[in-house]
Amino acid sequence: MKAEKDHRAGLLSGFGAYAVWGLVPLFWPLLKPSEAVEIVAHRMVWSLAAVGLALLALRRWGWIRELLRQPRKLALTTLAASVITVNWGLYIWAVNNGHVVEASLGYFINPLVSIAIGVLALGERLRRAQWAAVGISCLAVLVLAVGYGRPPWISLVLAFSFATYGLIKKKLGMGGLESLAAETAVLFLPALGYLLWLGTQGRSTFATEGLGHSVLLSATGLVTAVPLVLFGAAAIRVPLSTLGLLQYMAPVFQFGLGVLYFHEAMPPERWAGFSLVWAALTVLTWDALRTSRRARAQLAAAPQAPQAPQAPSAAVPEAPAPTPAAVVPPTREPA
Repeated sequence: MKAEKDHRAGLLSGFGAYAVWGLVPLFWPLLKPSEAVEIVAHRMVWSLAAVGLALLALRRWGWIRELLRQPRKLALTTLAASVITVNWGLYIWAVNNGHVVEASLGYFINPLVSIAIGVLALGERLRRAQWAAVGISCLAVLVLAVGYGRPPWISLVLAFSFATYGLIKKKLGMGGLESLAAETAVLFLPALGYLLWLGTQGRSTFATEGLGHSVLLSATGLVTAVPLVLFGAAAIRVPLSTLGLLQYMAPVFQFGLGVLYFHEAMPPERWAGFSLVWAALTVLTWDALRTSRRARAQLAAAPQAPQAPQAPSAAVPEAPAPTPAAVVPPTREPA
């Protein structure tokens, strides 16, 4: 009964996290006339405050000393912070300048770009279905380039920056809350310095657009932290393969908002391009689920080697079944 309740709570947390990330395009326009760079700077400053309070409540500080003692890990954290700043800034700019649909495409193709980076950077070998999905996605980009009259640069930069961020996070191996705290801490002083400079130039909107606007800018910290906490709660209660499927909620919501709420144009060639992307994701998800089922079946069918008697205190918990990397979600939210 307790396991069932935990699973249900995990699913609700996962739905909540990806729903917030999917509906966040409704929030960024409320911050106008703030420009994207100012919004990102506020997001860094207030996110550190929100995450700092969470860490204080959980009393999780030991990782800071360990991070400071590892220059390579600190350098990777700085690189991750820089890459995700580009991702955040471009995403907010895209939403506030009428490119919500193109931004959603970036997160649709992100799993496919992650696979390509895995091949190029990590030497991973792909199955036939994965090659087919990558090929279909390349065709989709060509079709969309015709539809837009240019390559879909916003989508490509968002997808590649987020995939690169995921690669760095894989090497770092830090938890979601800790990594967000480290990344925002690294850029806290530059972000705060930029906001103070805007104030001296008379270009800051924080104190000039009314109390409501200031509160909304401050809320960027909660908008960042709350879904991450929900994601963390889901990650320990439901299989990663389930979370991998839930991750498509965010771009689906974003695409729906772009078409139905923001009324962005969708001529036939763009529908064709998006349809190809969705076909590639269908192939990818089907292959991942099939591979996962086969792995579990092989694990269940494998003969159990006799084990020597051991004391109860030395018992090792059973390892979970392998989860296909193609559907494992990142530990950072879509911007």
